[in-house]
Order: sequence, then C-alpha cells, then structure tokens
Amino acid sequence: MNKILITNATIINEGRQFSGSVLIEDNFIKKVYEEPFPHTDEQTYDAKGKWLIPGVIDDQVHFREPGLTHKATIASESKAAVAGGVTSFMEMPNTNPQTTSFEALEEKIGNANAVSPANFSFYFGATNDNAHLLKKINPAKTCGVKVFMGSSTGNMLVDNDKVLEQIFRESPVLITAHCEDEYTIKENMKVATEKYGENIPFSMHPIIRSAEACYLSSSKAVELANKTGARLHILHLSTAKEMSLFASGHVCDKKITAEGCVHHLWFDESQYDEKGSLIKWNPAIKSAEDKEALREALRTNRIDVVATDHAPHTYDEKMNSYTKAPSGGPLVQHSLVTMLEMAHEGIFTTELVVEKMCHNPARLFQVNRRGFIREGFYADLVLIDPEKPWEVTKQNILYKCGWSPFEGQTFRSAVTHTWVNGSLVYEEGKVHEMAAGMPLEFNRDQNNESSIC
Repeated sequence: MNKILITNATIINEGRQFSGSVLIEDNFIKKVYEEPFPHTDEQTYDAKGKWLIPGVIDDQVHFREPGLTHKATIASESKAAVAGGVTSFMEMPNTNPQTTSFEALEEKIGNANAVSPANFSFYFGATNDNAHLLKKINPAKTCGVKVFMGSSTGNMLVDNDKVLEQIFRESPVLITAHCEDEYTIKENMKVATEKYGENIPFSMHPIIRSAEACYLSSSKAVELANKTGARLHILHLSTAKEMSLFASGHVCDKKITAEGCVHHLWFDESQYDEKGSLIKWNPAIKSAEDKEALREALRTNRIDVVATDHAPHTYDEKMNSYTKAPSGGPLVQHSLVTMLEMAHEGIFTTELVVEKMCHNPARLFQVNRRGFIREGFYADLVLIDPEKPWEVTKQNILYKCGWSPFEGQTFRSAVTHTWVNGSLVYEEGKVHEMAAGMPLEFNRDQNNESSIC
C-alpha cells in the first residue's frame, strides 16, 4: 500500500482555509486532519507555508492529437497541465480526424491512457450530419457534446436550425457551445478588408469578431435551451452584454451555465499593439470594460467556472498577418498562477479561485470523486508556494509550441507539487514520466448518493 502524508499545509477547500494534513493511501484521500498530525513512518511532505488545494479541472482544452501533433500532443500538453496544477482535462473534438464518431472517441481515450499524467475525458463533436448518434453516448463516460454555433474547423459548424434543435432535445449529456454569429463576422470582415486590404491590424479582431456577434449567438443558444429544456454550458464568454443572459446563483441550481477563460479575465484590447497574434483568440479579447464585467460576473456567480481554451499553434504559424495567423494559444501551465495573481491583487479571493477552477467543474459535469479535498475522493492535489516569485521564460515553458503569451510575466505564486490519483507527477520544476491519469467518470444520476450537488 502506497501511503503519503502532506502535513502542516494551509488547506483551501470548500470556502475555508485551515491548517491541516492529508493522508493519501494508494489512489485516494484516506484522511483529512485539522490538527497537527503525529509522526508516522509514511513518506511525508512538509507543506509549512504552502497552500494545498484540489487539482484544477479544465473543462476546455485542445491538445491537437490526432492529426495536428506538430502543434501539440496529449503527452506534451498534459505534462504542461500538471506542472500548472491542472490534474484533469476535457478535450475538444476539432482534431484530425474530428471526434464525431465513437471510433475516434475511443482512439483518443486509448492515446491518453498510454501517456497522460493527468486525468482526461473527450467531448463528442456534433455536426449537421451526426445528430442521430447522440442517443448512444454513455453519460457515465463522456463529459459532453460540443456544438460550434459560429466559425469552426471543417464541417463542425452546426448551422442547420432543425439539427440544432434535435441536438438540444436529444443529447443525454451536457451541451457545450462556442457562440459567435457567422454572418455578423463575415460582414465585419468585409468592411475591414475594404479598409485595410491585406494589412488588417490585430486591434481590429474584437471589432471583426464583435460583441454583437457573440451576443446574437449566445442569446440564440439560451433561447433554444429554454425551449427544449437542454442542459447548456456556454464556453469562453467575452462580453459584458452576454452577462445579462445568465443568472446569479449556485452552479448546481442552474440548467444554463457560463464559462470564463483566463485570457479574457487577464488581457484586454489595449494589449493588441504589443502582443498582436499572441493574444488572438476566438472569441476575441475585448475592451477593459468587458474584462471588468467578466470579473464581476465571476464574483457574483453569473460565471460558474474558469477554464483555458488551451489551443496551441506553432510560433511560426502565429507570426503571420492577421488573416493568416490562427486563433488560439497555450495556457494550461499558467492558468492557475494567473488566477492566483489576480487573487494577490485583490480582484478575487483564493477561495473563489478554487471554487471556480476545482469545485464547480466537478459539480457542473458531476465528476466522480474529484474536485474536492474530501475523504474517499481521488488524491488529485496541488501544493502551492504563495510567495515564490518566478518569471515565465522559454526555458521553463513545457508546451510543445515553446511559447506563451505570458512570457516576461512574473507571478508571485508557484505550483511546487502535483499529485494525480495519489502519484506525485510534478515536483519543483520536474514532471515525472508516468501515465498516472485515468478516464474521468461522471455521476449524472442526481439521486445517486455520491452526487456532489
């Protein structure tokens, strides 16, 4: 039996901070102590002066495998994830081939089983042509269905209203949606091209992919969810206007929920001149007023979870003109420390960061025994030194693409240790080579005693 004791930690969990210790046996948390733990023979980690939190659950990543592995792989990005305190990820379907069949879904699971130090699940991608397959999805094994209600890769844009309604009525799992209105974006792009030709500045990105484009699509998704009774989660919200679509309250009491992403909470349009394509995402980073509205929505529980939309491209791909530079960037190694930096600045509390990055993704997706420091739960744990300043440099970036929009940024907090299923997968700058991750399981039966809502 593998026994590990993490002692003298400041445990941040379920809205509390307290001094305590955690005993791990094999894959699980055996005991949580709220008092000094007596000397034992277990392998001990003295966490004095450090914070211990549950592992982060990132509900939106693009790890690029299969088919786009020159950008990233499950192995490379999951290592970056655990270095950043992300112990579980849910990966999107726009790979090559796209995850729009059960065969493609099983292939991804097999690939992750072989290499991932983090836990994993994969979305099933909806298209105009595969809605008939949704009823066959296993709700205990698949995190959700992804619907692109805006520009997308290949044939993954679902623009047939009849099919959309079928998806919303028949999906047995949570529907996650990328919401931007395609027609509005095309019209805005036409205007920008007429004005700038091939030299569109990156500062036009939030004008081309405008707040109106986001609101038109998000409001349509919310209307459809209300009509059909679907369980809807709208991803990477970026505008103040969209916040009116969501209710404040506990995530477990909602059928329509909202995700905020780290880059929309940190950057704003004033930084396009400096960073250019490196902060080009879809939906676009928008105004300082939009950023502040998102932060306020997080504090008042209109936004329920924080994720990354981790979507790496090579540096050469990003160093193109506006129309040729792809949207997206790598974030999983730096998402937790970015949120903790905002906590240092007084924008959020550390308890809120843990709620939005650890507890609420587990509640929203009904992840089995993860997202909390509780006895009997899987030992997915992260140790943080809250006063260990470090600078993001090319030398400490673990993404396969080798760059980060945070290069040159100094963070005050550092992840020092990460455990996944009781195994130490990251320690003081080093990822241990092991496939410690497991497929995530989901308790979708609300009457189940193990439900965390």
